This record gives sequence, structure tokens and C-alpha cells, in this order.
Amino acid sequence: MLELVGLTKKYGDRTALAGINLSVNNGEVFGLLGPNGAGKTTTIRLLTMLSQPTAGSIAINGLSLSHDGRQIKAVIGVVPQHLNLDNELTAQENLELHGRLHEINALERKTRIDELLEFVELSDRKNDIVQTFSGGMKRRLMIARALLHRPKILFLDEPTVGLDPQVRRRIWELVRHLSGEGLTVLLTTHYIEEAEALCQRVAILDKGSLIALDSPQALCRGLGEYVVEWEGEEHLNTRFFPERSKAAQFCNSLAVTATIRRSNLEDVFVELTGRKVVER
Repeated sequence: MLELVGLTKKYGDRTALAGINLSVNNGEVFGLLGPNGAGKTTTIRLLTMLSQPTAGSIAINGLSLSHDGRQIKAVIGVVPQHLNLDNELTAQENLELHGRLHEINALERKTRIDELLEFVELSDRKNDIVQTFSGGMKRRLMIARALLHRPKILFLDEPTVGLDPQVRRRIWELVRHLSGEGLTVLLTTHYIEEAEALCQRVAILDKGSLIALDSPQALCRGLGEYVVEWEGEEHLNTRFFPERSKAAQFCNSLAVTATIRRSNLEDVFVELTGRKVVER
């Protein structure tokens, strides 16, 4: 569904992306992770044609972004990080406007709007001004808008940033449902547990380079499935092991109290980038 070859973006002397190569499969939920400044937003801007690459190529659904821009716009759906709904219109009017821009005929437009408002649980608020909506409701409406023209791939840029945990999980359920119906989803997130819960594979970017690419489970196995933690003089110490028995053996050799737990994607992120994710 998506293929990046040598994707490079420079701003003067600064390299935001340094020759990224990756592909996303049909129906896959794929995550882009990385600390601030890693190149996630730059990648999304290139994929959604808000910026042009310095070098390399992008293909979406077999179409070349450099030659088939108009056709590509018809097969992508975009939910940006920042809320960009028209607050003075109702939920239904926001979707109506989007449908007209995509030249969806009146009958299909009405049917599709009703279906999507029900899907994101906003049918009872369809005639309410968007300005009265909560942040979570606005985010769900943006997802409905992005799906209105039946895209082949959906780009979600920080889809749950700033939302409380309960609302965040409602968004997760929407993404899982879409994936179950065969839609390809690419998301960027600062929430490691979000990527772990949703993504079949993740790519970790750092300083514009791709430093890891695999399933969350495989990345954890590569690091070590078990981690021993103990308090040091200045910080928490960690050591990774492929088997619990080896972790226990090491734990028993320490002169201080230690704990054993399973490794997770955040451990992989910290080991590779040297930085913890700061949830905003």
C-alpha cells in the first residue's frame, strides 16, 4: 500500500529525513515512533503532499506521489494532529462540505454521513455546532471526515494527543475496527502503549534516520524478553535477558533488592534512542 525509497528531506543545511526506506502492507496498522525532532511530522507532511521531498520516492496504492498527486488525494484520508474542523458548522455540515469537495453525489453523501456519524457515536449530535464538542468528540468527527470518501489508507498524526485515557481507548477501538475491515492505517504517536496496543509493526526514527523496524513483540525479543531492575546510586539500573531463569539467576547474584518484569516497547525505545517518551 505504501512504499518509501530513499526518502530525504532537507531544510537548508539541516537534514530532517536521511534516506528512509520502508513499506506498509495492505490492511496493516503501522506506527511511526520517535522523540521530538525525529522526523515523524516531516514524514507525514511528505506523505500528505504538504511538503516535497528533497530526494527519494513515495508510492501509495501503486501510484507515484510525484506524478499522480490528484489520484493519490482520492485514496488517502488524513487526521492531522491539530484540530481543524469548522467550529461554526454542525457535525453534519462539516462532513457535507468534505463530501462536496470530494464530489460525492448527494444520495451517497447523505448515506455515508449517516453511517459514519453512527460509527463514531455522534449521530445524536449531528445538528450541534462543533464549537460545543469536547476534544474527544472533535477527534472522532475528524476520523469520520477522513473516512467519508472511502480512502485506501488513513494517516493519523498523534490521534489521541491531549485526550484522557478513557477517550483514548475509544479511539483505539475505532482504529481496530477499521483495521478489521481491511483499511491500512499509518499513525504517529508519543504514547508507546498506543503503538504496542494497535500496531502490527512499528518504525522507530531518530534524528531523521530509521533505526528499527519490526513488530513490537520481535523488537522486545531482540532486546531481551525479561528485564531486571534495581536501584543504583543515581538512577534505576536495568539489564535484559532472553529467559526468565537467566534473569532470576542474575537477580539472585545482586547484593540489592531487584525486580524482574517483561520488557516492553518503551524499553526498546529508550535503549535505542537514549530518551524516554514524554507524554504530553
